Amino acid sequence: MSLNPEKYKVEAAKVKPVVGRSEKIDLPKLGLEKVDAKIDTGAYGCSMHCSLIDVVTDEDGIKMLKIIPLHWTDKAYDATPFFFPYTNKKKVKNSSGKIEERYLIKTTVRIFGRDIETVFSITDRSKMKFPILLGRKFLQKRFVVDVSVKDRSEKQKAKKKTVETK
Repeated sequence: MSLNPEKYKVEAAKVKPVVGRSEKIDLPKLGLEKVDAKIDTGAYGCSMHCSLIDVVTDEDGIKMLKIIPLHWTDKAYDATPFFFPYTNKKKVKNSSGKIEERYLIKTTVRIFGRDIETVFSITDRSKMKFPILLGRKFLQKRFVVDVSVKDRSEKQKAKKKTVETK
C-alpha cells in the first residue's frame, strides 16, 4: 500500500507577530502615540483608563459619552475630550474579580503597523501600572504572546525607520 503525499500535505501557517508582556501602541483616532499597554491573556476584553467619563447631551438632544483618555501622569496624555455614541453600560469583571458596570467605546489600535478596530471598556485604571489592557479577544488569531520580551512593535517600528534612512 502506498501513501498519497497530497493527502497529507499541510498548508503553511500564516506567521503571527509576537507581542511581549507589554507593548507601546498608537490610538490614531484619539491622536495618541506610544501608549503603554499591558498584554493580558487572562482578560477577555480590552480596557482603557479615562480621567473623565461623563454622559452629555449635544445640541440635537442626543446622548454622547465624553471622555478624556489616559491620566495626566501618562506620557501620551493630552487632556483633549473626545465624544462617542452613548451606549448602555456593560457588566465587566475587574482584576479583583468584582463586577463593574462600564461604558464601551470603539476606536482603532495601531500595533505592528496594523490598524485594528477595537472595543474598550472605559474605567479608572489610575492605580494600575498600564493605562491600557489588551485581552484575549484582541489577541486571538492575530498575535502570539512571549512574556520574556516587551515593546516588540515599537522596536520593529524603530528598526524599520533605521532601514529606510540608510
